[in-house]
Amino acid sequence: MTALTGTGGLARLILRRDRFVLPAWIVVLTLIPVNFVKATDSLYPTAAERLQYAHTTGTNPTFLALYGPLYSPDLGGIIAQRCGFIPVIIGLISALTVVRHTRAEEEAGRRELLGATVTGRGAGLAAALLVTMAANLVLAALLTAGMAAQGLPLAGSLAFGLQVAAAGCVFAAVAGVTAQLSEGAGAARGTAVAALGAAFAVRMAADVGGAGNGLSWLGWLSPLGWGTRVRAYGGERWWTLALAAALAAVLVAAAGVLSARRDVGAGVLPPKLGPADGPRRLSGPFGLGWRLQSRPLYGWLAGFAALGVVYGAVAGGVGDLVKDNPDLEEIFTRIGGQGGIIDAYFASIMSTLGLIAAAYAVSATLRLRTEEAGQRAEPLLATPAGRLRWAASHLAFALLGPVAALGVAGLAAGVAHGLDTGDPGREVPRVLGAALAQLPAVWLVGAIGVALFGLAPRFTGGAWAAVAVFAVVTLFGAGLNLDQWALDASPFTHVPKLPGRSFAAAPMIWLTVLAAALAALGLAAFRRRDIASS
Repeated sequence: MTALTGTGGLARLILRRDRFVLPAWIVVLTLIPVNFVKATDSLYPTAAERLQYAHTTGTNPTFLALYGPLYSPDLGGIIAQRCGFIPVIIGLISALTVVRHTRAEEEAGRRELLGATVTGRGAGLAAALLVTMAANLVLAALLTAGMAAQGLPLAGSLAFGLQVAAAGCVFAAVAGVTAQLSEGAGAARGTAVAALGAAFAVRMAADVGGAGNGLSWLGWLSPLGWGTRVRAYGGERWWTLALAAALAAVLVAAAGVLSARRDVGAGVLPPKLGPADGPRRLSGPFGLGWRLQSRPLYGWLAGFAALGVVYGAVAGGVGDLVKDNPDLEEIFTRIGGQGGIIDAYFASIMSTLGLIAAAYAVSATLRLRTEEAGQRAEPLLATPAGRLRWAASHLAFALLGPVAALGVAGLAAGVAHGLDTGDPGREVPRVLGAALAQLPAVWLVGAIGVALFGLAPRFTGGAWAAVAVFAVVTLFGAGLNLDQWALDASPFTHVPKLPGRSFAAAPMIWLTVLAAALAALGLAAFRRRDIASS
């Protein structure tokens, strides 16, 4: 028996477990760019209008930061830039998928049971990487076919598809390594996401800095930067894909070596032991909840602060969109001039930050299921600590953590933009208010997790599916020309579009009431069901 014995069987098991999730994200992330082709063609139907886009919006610092450079003023080049954030989404999905089927399986004890069968030591890791990377290649094939079917050049379509798949494969391999380093799924996810965030930050610095500031070379230090430098539809550089393939191969090999040298259930990096006697504040369910939830919260807060600074710093560049474009200038003069487009930018950015905060709320909520499935909740509940008190020790983070995260992001963005405009006293309250306005929608998403935890704990993954659906509707719904009822399915559609528009309390109250009702329903069901039941 070799280390890879049983890889095929485990790969089939993963495909069966993800038979709904895997096709869903592949299809959705194929449809988004394909639908952008028609929408963009209707917005810029002539070559002159596309050239004007390239000279204004395409080179705007904000667009460069969010989407990357524009290499061609043709329709394909504009689509490639507008879809520049999709590799980040693919990298995140791929990393989470690998951790779920490797480290999370070990943490739940299922990997050890499978190891007692005829399976090699590296079969689990190999199967997770094989399925995830194969899914990325299927996505690349569908993107190539879909874009080419819209009349775009086949070579550029293939380059675009492979550019997206390369990001997914690289960060799947990154997650394969992080899953070996730590002995907890949460730490493995956090490290992989931190690596993705660092790569995105480096890519943004390179593209915004550009050749004028001598920072363009930074793009070669980021796998996401390599993707944009493939130059889909803009004179393809096929050799750039070899960098991503080489890095993925090295990381896969490193993950295999690390997997062979550690014990099942343990990590290469040993956990840091705490003091023999803990402080009094750590006693009781809330002390334990703080011990388990505080470090992840610190990491999320740091990420939100960094995003706030970046988004606030580039906000001033949004106003440059109306320069040398009389039509745009007339439109935005009617909705508030240059301030109107900056307000619209912040409203859009705060919706994105709200979605990220919703992901944190779900993560904090589902720690309840992790503790229960790991059989650590039952001994605790055998003490005088009641079920609701134990649940509240974790749900406090799902409730207050997003407040802190959005507050930090709003404050950082307001300060950065205020310093740029010279009026922080005006900008900070406006931007901070826009960030905090997302809270009712965030709480509703977290409440979905609470309801599933109480009513159907086997299907708590549905909370992550809700985040994904709301993200697609919120970020891409308008571009996909979804009907209004579909747009209304996302709670983020109903929060006030601040700053710039009037504040409406009614939708925020209804979202909060609905969130409270779902959470109460879930907690009531949890009180009555068996622990660790399905």
